[in-house]
Amino acid sequence: MGNYVFDAKVLIDAVIEDAADESSKHDIGGNIIPMLVGRGQAQVFDFADVSLPGMSERERGYWRDIGTLDSYYAAHMDLISVDPIFNLYNSYWPILGQPDRFPPAKFVFEDPGHTGMAIDSMVCAGVIVAGGTVRGSVLSPEVQVESGALVENSIILHRSYIGTGAVVRNAILDKDVVIEPGARLGVDLERDRERFVISPGGIVVVGKGTRVGL
Repeated sequence: MGNYVFDAKVLIDAVIEDAADESSKHDIGGNIIPMLVGRGQAQVFDFADVSLPGMSERERGYWRDIGTLDSYYAAHMDLISVDPIFNLYNSYWPILGQPDRFPPAKFVFEDPGHTGMAIDSMVCAGVIVAGGTVRGSVLSPEVQVESGALVENSIILHRSYIGTGAVVRNAILDKDVVIEPGARLGVDLERDRERFVISPGGIVVVGKGTRVGL
């Protein structure tokens, strides 16, 4: 991800000029930004120069290119480590955005083999873990994990549903995915490879709105 802040006129003029250049690939990072840099019209925010209270040396200058499935997965795993290399909980480095209008996350049931819990994980608002177990994972808003289900080392995006007794391991689920009761994902990679994309690092990726059965 790259974040760019432009004066509107500068950007419009640069795009018009670049459009007329037949040798250009018309790429924001490959052509337009280098053109502005060459003219001395661009400046950079250097994360390596940032020093905030509570920031560790490990965290200084943290940056990841998330252009591959494995790097996207790794960036999420960075966040949930006990001593995160990028700490979201430092109040001096606030998250400025529209808050989710969801109720708090909820964990229900406490019976043997039927306890709703999350360990070493990040769980967003609106999540319901109803007797399932979540380990080493990131759950986006309105995800639901049913009784006896196991979500392990995975990224689960908005509104996805993990059915009773299902297993999701080493996976990325896009939005609105349904894992049917008893289904297994990330357990048998050879079988998963017939149905889904698997990253070079062995992460199973399920597309938006997919229903995964036995």
